[in-house]
Amino acid sequence: MDIKKIFENNKQRIIEKLKIDPNHFKKLAKTQNPDILCISCSDSRVPIEDLMGAKPGEVFIHRNIANMVPNTDLNVMSVINFSVVHLKVKHIIVCGHYECGGVKAAMQAKDLGLLNPWLRNIRDVYRLHKKELDLIKNEDDKYKRLIELNVQEQCVNILKTSDVQLAYRDRELTVHGWVFDIHSGELIDLNIDFDKMLQEIMEIYRLS
Repeated sequence: MDIKKIFENNKQRIIEKLKIDPNHFKKLAKTQNPDILCISCSDSRVPIEDLMGAKPGEVFIHRNIANMVPNTDLNVMSVINFSVVHLKVKHIIVCGHYECGGVKAAMQAKDLGLLNPWLRNIRDVYRLHKKELDLIKNEDDKYKRLIELNVQEQCVNILKTSDVQLAYRDRELTVHGWVFDIHSGELIDLNIDFDKMLQEIMEIYRLS
């Protein structure tokens, strides 16, 4: 994409927005009060706000390679803290997508340099679900299932955080796992039953 074209597009967008509402940007500058935090992939083919039909100010968004939530990443942990403690969002969504390059790379036994420690988190997801994944003989189907399981485990990582555990004490907060089907444009709710899945381990993470 031509960099100069970006600024031309921006000027045209300003004109179009002000035609609809002369106070559009004044309103936008006042504050943000989103109900949703969405953690999605950095992949340029995943325009998450557009997919959700969301307007500016409606969704707080964090993106990284393969929509990960490792507890060692200060960036994503800060985003969760700010969203839950200060913005008081009601929903946290982890949205993966089929054809995810990060998950694909993690499935390969290659040295990828700086990416190695990041992708190891996805390889750990494979390790946790090795029995299920090894039963899938078709590589494309295995790839898709690992993408879904990665979303599930990142949701679990969110549920383990102290910010989310403390928020559960006094207000409504729901975690969701979604996948974007890049072939059809559809957002798919994985409908993960976190209560059932976590009932045996949450006593370890739940704060009193």
